[in-house]
Amino acid sequence: MQINNLLRGATFFQHSGVSIVYVFMPILAQSLTSNIFEVGLTIASFFLAQILSSLYFGRISDAKGVRLTFIRIGFVSCAVMFGLHYIADNSFYLLLVRLGAGVASGMMVPAMLAYTYESGKDKSKVASVISFHALGWMAGIVAAGIANNEKTIFLISAGLFLVGLAFSFRLPHYTMQKEVESGATKKVIIRNKYLFLSLLLRHIGATSVWTILPLVLTQVFGAKLYEVSIVYIANTASAFVLMNLMAGKITMKDVTKFKIGIGLTVFVFAGMAVMNSWWMAIPCMALVGITWAFLYIGGSIHLMENNPKSTSTGVFNSTISIANVIGPVVAGSIAFWYKESAVMYFAVGICIIAFLVSLKIKK
Repeated sequence: MQINNLLRGATFFQHSGVSIVYVFMPILAQSLTSNIFEVGLTIASFFLAQILSSLYFGRISDAKGVRLTFIRIGFVSCAVMFGLHYIADNSFYLLLVRLGAGVASGMMVPAMLAYTYESGKDKSKVASVISFHALGWMAGIVAAGIANNEKTIFLISAGLFLVGLAFSFRLPHYTMQKEVESGATKKVIIRNKYLFLSLLLRHIGATSVWTILPLVLTQVFGAKLYEVSIVYIANTASAFVLMNLMAGKITMKDVTKFKIGIGLTVFVFAGMAVMNSWWMAIPCMALVGITWAFLYIGGSIHLMENNPKSTSTGVFNSTISIANVIGPVVAGSIAFWYKESAVMYFAVGICIIAFLVSLKIKK
């Protein structure tokens, strides 16, 4: 099999394993605790662990000049930790396995992105491979809707990671140039501070909404689990299509793509703030997929072309994870004191600020 197809397969099953759990985690967490603030903390724990893991293992991957080791260990660790969700029968055990899952997934993401970028001479194919992030998320969401059981999805998740591991064993080893410069992570952050700051602000707004959206759809609008799946499929389907178009037909500057993705997000949450039925979330989520394709492809490729690859993508994904820690806590706090719609308006405001910050990024 061609390397790109092996990478697509590994990427697909990696993100399927994560997404099948992610969408319904707020519902599972609430079944173990009636406190919505604790729901936010449980969700945030996964990303807190992922922050440290992505930063540490991303830097180690560059320093050692290896990728596949971290990819394969990550697949095995994810299979174990996501599978252990099945026996988490109280909020404390759920918190522990979420922390373990965050460490495991954070280990492999920077190495996978760097390996993808370095695996071929045609860099336009990177966008096509990364598009299988979105396709994997869509498959995981569909599988969760079909399973229709908060426990069964964890066993399916573990199996998906094991299939991804099988694909990774077919990938060839590459000898990478070691990046041993001291203070590399700090230099990457300083050099790209406006990109990381705008990404952080945008994603705080986004994750604050994702924390309460499944609850709004099911409890306020009476959506069934399969209807929640339909809403999220609109997101991943549009992201998959647009990422593939970026492989050849959309040729604008990567920084411009990133700015477009940040700016369009404002309209997503403005639409969600006024919806009065679950199906109205579908076009909003389709637009989310478009914004995510622009900012993720544009931001990650821009960083890898101008910085140590695994280190910079480690910071990129750690920034997303930091937002994933802050967002649920903010959402839990706002929803506790005000109505859920207030979270949407908060997201609109912070995304406007994020767009203004992104305008300071130099091409």
